[in-house]
Amino acid sequence: MPVAVEPTSAPRTPRQRPAPRPAARRKPAGRAHGLWPYALIAPAIGGMLYLLVYPLVRAVLISFQDFRLRQLISGNAEFVGLRNYRTLLADPRFWEVVRRTFLFMAVNVVLIMVIATLVALMVERLRRVGRTVVLCSLVLAWAMPVVAATTVFQWLFHSEFGIVNWALTSLGLDSFERYPWFANGTAAFAILVTLIVWQSVPFAAITLYSALTTVPLELYESARLDGAGAGRIFRSVTFPMLRPIFLLVFSLEVIWTFKAFVQIWVMTRGGPGDATTILPVYAVQTALSSQRYDLGSAASMITVVLMSGVLVLYFRQMFRQEDESR
Repeated sequence: MPVAVEPTSAPRTPRQRPAPRPAARRKPAGRAHGLWPYALIAPAIGGMLYLLVYPLVRAVLISFQDFRLRQLISGNAEFVGLRNYRTLLADPRFWEVVRRTFLFMAVNVVLIMVIATLVALMVERLRRVGRTVVLCSLVLAWAMPVVAATTVFQWLFHSEFGIVNWALTSLGLDSFERYPWFANGTAAFAILVTLIVWQSVPFAAITLYSALTTVPLELYESARLDGAGAGRIFRSVTFPMLRPIFLLVFSLEVIWTFKAFVQIWVMTRGGPGDATTILPVYAVQTALSSQRYDLGSAASMITVVLMSGVLVLYFRQMFRQEDESR
């Protein structure tokens, strides 16, 4: 009987993969598409150049010219090199103003940083209702316009209608009846310091409080378990963690107080005498009173250089501390 034999299956050949297609080349973007981002930021750059860079360059040029009222009207100012700077540096009144400017800045910045740190630490320990009330008060004080706040302080210390004189005389201090605060150089200086500190503390306190909320609570608990007190915790835990924010706030307050002009000009115009005259006020006085716009511009440039020098020294110290901590 014949045996059926299965037909052997034909050997399978491996399936060939299709050849990869060449990657489609991107079409080069058009020239208009490449310039579109620059066109979008062009108005902002143009406004910045016109409002910031042009006045600075113009002030630098005027500081090297003989630029008075005649040149302001007719033009054709003559370049005199460094003569305006030599005139300023040889003026004893200018160096007295520089000394007073650094004193004014130092007193304000120290008070602002100390009070703002204490306020931030207090807000951190308050409950929600108290924290909300304090933060809202700080924001309202910070939002008050500079001229409005200065006018309020003028009325507070008015010799006849001021609340301060009324309160002091009500306490039995009869010597303060109709006391002319702004006729006394030391008193006027102290009032301006109080005003600028009052205006600056809200921003610094809110910024420092925001930074305090980022410190892990475990660090405080570990420090308390080790027996550290409040002062030791601040020195060893809080300040090292928040050092960059402290340095940032410090730098901003140096700039803010160094260029304080509106408060002084509205309240005392630099008086009595020169008791409240700092470099920005001195520059405006020189330019407006004597029509020496060249000397006023030179004083402004020296102010910028001095303020930049203070910040450069401080940033160098900050970067050095950061390198040592790594």
